Amino acid sequence: MTVHSGEVLAVLGSKGSGKKALLDVISRRVQGPVRGQILLNNQPMTVCLFQQRCGYVTHKCDLIEGLTVEQTLYYTPTRLTGYLKKSKVKQVMADLALSQVSNRSSKTLASHKTSEFVERDNNSRKTAVVLLLDEPTWDLNPLNTYLVVSILSNAAKKYGSAVILTMEKPRSDVFPFLDRVLYLCLGDTVYAGGTRQMLEYFDAIEFPCPQLENPLMYYLCLSTVDRRSRERFLESNHQIAELVEKFKIEGGGYRKGTTIGPTPPEYKIPLLLGKIGSCGVAWTVYMRLLAATLSFKKSGLKQFGLRLFLVPLYFAILWLFYNRMGLFQHTFASRSGLILNSLAGVYFLGVLNTVVLYPTYRTRYFQESQEGLYGGTIFLITYNLLSIPFSFISCLGAGAIVYPLVGSFDNLLEYLFFSLILWACYIFAEQQTMATLMIVKDHLLAAIFNIYIICVCLTLSSGILRSIKGLQDWLFYLTYATQSRYAAAFLNRQVFLAGDLSKPLPFDQQHNCTNMNLIESSLLNGITNPYCRYASGQSFLSERYARDPGDNIFNGILDSDLNIGITFAFTLGMIVFNLFLYLVPLPAFVKAKFRE
Repeated sequence: MTVHSGEVLAVLGSKGSGKKALLDVISRRVQGPVRGQILLNNQPMTVCLFQQRCGYVTHKCDLIEGLTVEQTLYYTPTRLTGYLKKSKVKQVMADLALSQVSNRSSKTLASHKTSEFVERDNNSRKTAVVLLLDEPTWDLNPLNTYLVVSILSNAAKKYGSAVILTMEKPRSDVFPFLDRVLYLCLGDTVYAGGTRQMLEYFDAIEFPCPQLENPLMYYLCLSTVDRRSRERFLESNHQIAELVEKFKIEGGGYRKGTTIGPTPPEYKIPLLLGKIGSCGVAWTVYMRLLAATLSFKKSGLKQFGLRLFLVPLYFAILWLFYNRMGLFQHTFASRSGLILNSLAGVYFLGVLNTVVLYPTYRTRYFQESQEGLYGGTIFLITYNLLSIPFSFISCLGAGAIVYPLVGSFDNLLEYLFFSLILWACYIFAEQQTMATLMIVKDHLLAAIFNIYIICVCLTLSSGILRSIKGLQDWLFYLTYATQSRYAAAFLNRQVFLAGDLSKPLPFDQQHNCTNMNLIESSLLNGITNPYCRYASGQSFLSERYARDPGDNIFNGILDSDLNIGITFAFTLGMIVFNLFLYLVPLPAFVKAKFRE
């Protein structure tokens, strides 16, 4: 197979004929034993050379919601910056007839494949030498199919690029734009050469195309195995085998083809330019994330609202249920419930926000990393730089809503600690879900898996649903490996050692518990008094956390400095673990889920 600069080669064949495998071989992305010798101006094609001087747009090409066509093109890592980059984007949109839709969402364009092709290739400093497109006209109506192929043909001639595209159902109106054609059947070549010489070749081997027939489709049907019956299968299989053998014998002259018009010049392959600086790539990727989040379009408003207002909204609902706790004996159970719901809320909402917002960027990362644009470290750092400030502001607002129920703003440091614990738990759940979504494509499965883990951890180690005092030894030691143990311990100490809970609380307006003998009989001799159970918040914590009578829980399991430090250590550890995880080479079948 040969293709020159300025030409468009169409690879035609039915499903399973080897069209995509051929593109994977050319792009050096092929997996398994299939290989091929690819020469670019008589120089071997390497992975590095292809990534810098060529482009490949796969059939699965996910664009980021919230970005316009112009933003999709602009926020692509290139060496161009500032005015030069804006000018190049304007030129590219004009060449591809996209100027009129520059402010429309890129996801709504029928010809989004063309937009993506430009994003990777024509927006670079030098024009791409070879462009590969897998089914660029898939699921397009006839008019858009005609426009896409004609635009690609014009771009190939203008920039001197060799365009290779696959098509499963070629239409007759795209025939003039195809300079060469390659017919494949089960990996074998039925014909390869110029489209105009194709008719001459098939006439010579006594397979002429009937009048008023689409030559492209007619010979595609001729190259396809007919599976409607056993007899047709055997007959078509035998016929295709004959066509393959005839082309091997008689197709040598047609394989080289002839070029209509002047002979194209032989371009020298430019020296490798080296990769773009990591800082420049990271800044471009970060600005793209920010533009998608701050967009005034529907998807942008959704992202902004979920990141900033979902957690405060949840805590506002909690406030409606807990704002009348009062200072009675039942406040101990109510405050425990508030702590549990606060922790469960930030954990669950961290998972929810991640499974809704993260997969789009995750899939885009897997596709762009295959092109050599950037790696997992840059992706995670830029995503965290976007997500973490939003979550911090969100958790500060959430803490401000419920903290007055258990404390006072007179001590702002205590409020800050309360909000920081919520923030650390939110980030931990977010990072844990991001790690899961690296290998799990289904959003629902990832959410169920992470919520299940969180429920188990909260049940065993929070000291709320089940007291630490009542845990078996092996379960107690397992709680050391959970973040919820330390976060819940910090909040329990902060809430139940407040000044309002330092003295006995009445059961209600009619039953007073100021008599300490009543409380002591309730605690030490069984619940003989149904009204007075806890003398103070300290006695409540001792009942929940003290495993032995002599335990000094306030310098041990309830130590504030230790608990807040380990809570953030879990969060930081999960962030570092994710950075390491995205550096580890994944099996091909895992990455293929997000690319194909």
